[in-house]
Amino acid sequence: MNDLLRDEPRVVSAGVDLFAAALAAQAVPVTTVAWRPPVAGTEHDLARLLADPRRPGANASAVSRMLAAGADLVDVRPASEVLGLRPGQFLHAGPPITWERASGPLRGALIGAMLVEGLAATPSAAETLLAAGSGVEWSPCHDHGGVGPMAGVVSPSMWLFELRDGERTAWCSLNEGLGTVLRYGAYGPEVIERLRWMSSVLGPLLQAAVRRGGPVDVKAIVAQMVQMGDEGHNRNRAGTLMLLRDLLPALAAGGAPATDVADVAAFIGGNDHFFLNLVMPAGKLQTAAAADLPGCTVVTTMARNGTDFGIQVSGTGSRWFTAPANTPSGLYLGAYGPDDANPDIGDSAITETMGLGGFAMAAAPAIVRFVGGSVPDALATSRLMYEITLGENPAYAIPILEFRGAPTGIDVTLVTRTGVLPQINTGIAGRVAGTGQVGAGLVQPPMDCFTAALAALAAAAPPL
Repeated sequence: MNDLLRDEPRVVSAGVDLFAAALAAQAVPVTTVAWRPPVAGTEHDLARLLADPRRPGANASAVSRMLAAGADLVDVRPASEVLGLRPGQFLHAGPPITWERASGPLRGALIGAMLVEGLAATPSAAETLLAAGSGVEWSPCHDHGGVGPMAGVVSPSMWLFELRDGERTAWCSLNEGLGTVLRYGAYGPEVIERLRWMSSVLGPLLQAAVRRGGPVDVKAIVAQMVQMGDEGHNRNRAGTLMLLRDLLPALAAGGAPATDVADVAAFIGGNDHFFLNLVMPAGKLQTAAAADLPGCTVVTTMARNGTDFGIQVSGTGSRWFTAPANTPSGLYLGAYGPDDANPDIGDSAITETMGLGGFAMAAAPAIVRFVGGSVPDALATSRLMYEITLGENPAYAIPILEFRGAPTGIDVTLVTRTGVLPQINTGIAGRVAGTGQVGAGLVQPPMDCFTAALAALAAAAPPL
């Protein structure tokens, strides 16, 4: 009591802005804490999970495994070899979905894949077969150990990057570029022609270069690109050029026709997003290292199919927790606007799940020119993401935050306790099949995914 009367008061205000403002007006120093009540209705589930004796150790193990995970590009092969896909079998982004509920971009990408594989002669014929389920089937990329950007559709003849971390592998398709491309649901003649060139020229030359030059340390490139202005989701310019630097000697020495080598080099060098399709499987390897730990509340997957947003959590294995996907808000191309936008789509939110993308926007302030917002918004977003994560990845150090490691390990309990949702920056697909990309912007998952996961984890927790 004597100290209280003798010394200057130290005031902490938690959620009472009027009280803090009144004291500040009287020149009284006030420390403001951004306290938020838990999401309504989650109190009981939170109490059960916070009392679960398995949780601290499981979460610490999950974060440790994520930080230790590597990612080497070891091969490039067709999906028919990597996954054993047969004609009529397709993979897609996000949680499972039926044709009846599929979004326009996903339908468009499936139609295009049918044309690429020669399973239909026209888009209308492809749509008829897909709607009837005649000789076709599709399932999530994540359920087969890989990831696909936007619609994420993979068919047998498409080539895949194969990445390895010890005995664990992950894969992703090759990046087509921006605009009118299959992953955004476009399927015009130029899209089909490009995909066939990628299968006949790009894939084989990349395979020869990787096999000739040896594994490419993707994690090391990601570490460098974050310090060069890339955030790994919508900005991959430095990563793409570093990859080309590593591959070009082996490409040139492989004996392929000079025109083909030049075309491949120009395609990669002119596609700033090419490296995204390597960041994504690197993220899959990182989050898969944390999977299937009883009592663990770390999110291992965030993915969208254009209709539903789904998450997976370490402590509940491969179970999906879904809710309707939100529509991104951002900048639009040409005459497109919000009415043309499809709800959120793609497996590329694996970049945020690993601590990049929207979580690392402070590393790439120029990203706001592509997705909207401002530089202060980008800095504030990255700082906010530390509130819902359990660790920091020193491999992905953010220079403007004094080289603080990227926020890593999204915790379901922290999301529901604070009400803070993960921030994702993303491309925007046109809602009508065949349109392609209409813009880029920012989006958040629906909270219902996290409250459902929280309830499932609480139900599996030991009795109090």
